[in-house]
Amino acid sequence: MKKFAIFLIIIALFIGCSKNGGVISSSDLGLRQNIATEDIKLAPIDWTKEPAGLSTKYKRSFENAPPLISHDLEGQIPITADLNMCLTCHMPEVATSVNATSVPKSHLVSLRTAKDLGGKLDDERYFCLTCHVPQANAKPLVENKFKADFRSKDSVNKSNLLDILNEGVK
Repeated sequence: MKKFAIFLIIIALFIGCSKNGGVISSSDLGLRQNIATEDIKLAPIDWTKEPAGLSTKYKRSFENAPPLISHDLEGQIPITADLNMCLTCHMPEVATSVNATSVPKSHLVSLRTAKDLGGKLDDERYFCLTCHVPQANAKPLVENKFKADFRSKDSVNKSNLLDILNEGVK
C-alpha cells in the first residue's frame, strides 16, 4: 500500500510538471493573471522638444544627482558603444563652448581601478540613459516636498562625486 501511494505521488508530480512541457508562460506569473496588455492605453508622452543648446538646464535634484536631459533626443538615439551623440557636446573639451553640462571627472576614471583614463570616457559609462533621463511636460501625479541639502552652491549644477567618493572610508 505504501509503495502504491508513492507511485501515485510520482505520477501526479509527473503529470503536473509535464503541463506545457514544464514551461511557465509570463501571463501565469505574478498576482494579476491574464491581463490583456493590448487593452491598456497610455497617454502619449509630451517630451521636452527644446533642441540641444537652446534648452534651459535643470538644477540637480540632490547633490551629485545625474543631470536631467533638458533637450530633445531626436536623432541622438540609439546610443551604442561605437556611436554616442551625447559625447559630441558633453565631453569637457567641447562642453563649455556649446553651453552644455560637461561629463564629470568620475566618468573619465575607471572606478574599478581608480585609473585616470586621460580624458577618455570610461567604457562602462557610454550608455548615458542609464542615469540621465529626458523630461516630459507633465504635471506631477504626487506633490513632491523634498528639499535637497547641497553642501556647496556649486553642487546644484556640478558633480564632485569623485572628490567625495571615499569620504569617511578608512
